[in-house]
Amino acid sequence: MKLWLGIAVVVLASLFVASGVAAITRGWVVPWNRRRVSRPGLHGCGQLVLAFGLYWQALFAWVISDPGARAWGSLAGSAILLAGVIVLLPAQFMSGDRGAGR
Repeated sequence: MKLWLGIAVVVLASLFVASGVAAITRGWVVPWNRRRVSRPGLHGCGQLVLAFGLYWQALFAWVISDPGARAWGSLAGSAILLAGVIVLLPAQFMSGDRGAGR
């Protein structure tokens, strides 16, 4: 992995962590997702799982030199990313208390 691409992945994952922690602790969601997200805590958990998947893939791309282990690590990171997306979906489609007062 190129250094600039790895740095971009780590920065993106760090932004997911910050946004996920803000959603879990304060119920804050970025402005372009506020209309769609009905459960901010669940949305924040999904963002944390996505960030973990990105960190996992960056770790295996930079640290592991064995091609077989690198491939399995990348596959595991992709599975973690998919799990994060699966956690994010119910946060958008389940009815929650965010729109109850409107």
